[in-house]
Amino acid sequence: MLVCPFCAADDLIEGDDVCGHCQQPLTDAFIRVPASSVEADLLHDLVRDLPHHEPIVVGADSTVGETLHLMVERSVGCVLVVVDDRLAGIFSERDALLRLGPEGVDLHDDPIVKYMTPNPAVVASDDKIAFAIHKMDLGGYRHLPILEGHRAVGLISIRDVLRYLTEHNRPRR
Repeated sequence: MLVCPFCAADDLIEGDDVCGHCQQPLTDAFIRVPASSVEADLLHDLVRDLPHHEPIVVGADSTVGETLHLMVERSVGCVLVVVDDRLAGIFSERDALLRLGPEGVDLHDDPIVKYMTPNPAVVASDDKIAFAIHKMDLGGYRHLPILEGHRAVGLISIRDVLRYLTEHNRPRR
């Protein structure tokens, strides 16, 4: 059982961003002593320190065909769906496989909003990298949009995290 360090509520769910009772952020709560310099870096460094990508953005009126063509053209694994400058959803390779399936060709003209993942999990650029990794692990996500307010400013992938870990795990000379 997890307990809020601010109000002592004892019904927290692992992975919650804020306490459901006092609304205090839990991103740094429950941190244990790091066992290595890499763990210490993960607990200290921020999402903005990760190499991340400018998000590829489509509108709600984009079609499945247009979106898939854009993903292939840009060689990306996902796009963000934005409505009125606010993140509405994410459409990934996994969505294409699981939601479109073999009938994807027949759905070419359908709006992408029918097949996106709405209200995706997100991180802020000032969240700790360890928090982003934890969120990716809990949700089984390979991509996380980075928001400033309601505006998507970046996108991190598991590959970006692995690149970060590789760089930080090299012996220092």
